[in-house]
Amino acid sequence: MELNFTKMHGCGNDYIYFNCFETEIDSPESLAVKLSDRHYGVGGDGIILIMRSDTADARMRMFNLDGSEGRMCGNAIRCVAKYLYDNGIVKKTQIKIETLSGIKELFLTVTEDFVSSVRVDMGEAKAKKVTVDGEDDIYVDVGNPHLVLFCDEVDSIDISNENYEKHNAFEDGVNTEFIKVIDKNHLKMRVWERGSGETLACGTGACAAVTAAVFNGYCEKGEDIKVSLLGGDLIINYTDEAVFMTGGCEKVFDGAVEV
Repeated sequence: MELNFTKMHGCGNDYIYFNCFETEIDSPESLAVKLSDRHYGVGGDGIILIMRSDTADARMRMFNLDGSEGRMCGNAIRCVAKYLYDNGIVKKTQIKIETLSGIKELFLTVTEDFVSSVRVDMGEAKAKKVTVDGEDDIYVDVGNPHLVLFCDEVDSIDISNENYEKHNAFEDGVNTEFIKVIDKNHLKMRVWERGSGETLACGTGACAAVTAAVFNGYCEKGEDIKVSLLGGDLIINYTDEAVFMTGGCEKVFDGAVEV
């Protein structure tokens, strides 16, 4: 069968998006593996299914490039909002999207009838200290599990060897963020995502980084914090009630693939 898709990215975190309002996709896990390959497929960090929801304006499912399903993706959910608005499916600037980690509320900025950026209420973030291999680090749950490591230098680290994705301390795996504090309103970050490896950006990871930075006293609660990633910048604001993430979302191209 032939499937239509849209390639989109947020800060370089690129996914292949399928409109499943009318089309049902069987075996999305294997489809993610096949299409995410950057040499023999479309290329991306995974696939996103945009579906009907009984409790929100739409439902999002995301699958990493290894076929595993993720509970949430901050960069992808902004692109889902853009897809819904730009294609006239949900023509509102305040919408709700259902995910495996709950319903998220999104606030859209529209320029010439196209969504240019989105602010996402990511919900409450929970941080705690954990000891892994004798080191005290910060574990943060922002819909996805994250281990945040603060470093003096992030550019030169070989994070393929330093990440904790498959460490036995984390039964379901963990995303690993490597953070350098530039100042109280600016963090620099690289990320190793479980199921995908190093990516250009991670929205939930940026939220986890700011949460951990506030937890450690590096940043102030309620302040806008810029998180610089390999693919661009996100603005994160951590409060007592929730973490808010603001960033761009871009369409790359439309296409069709035979499966």
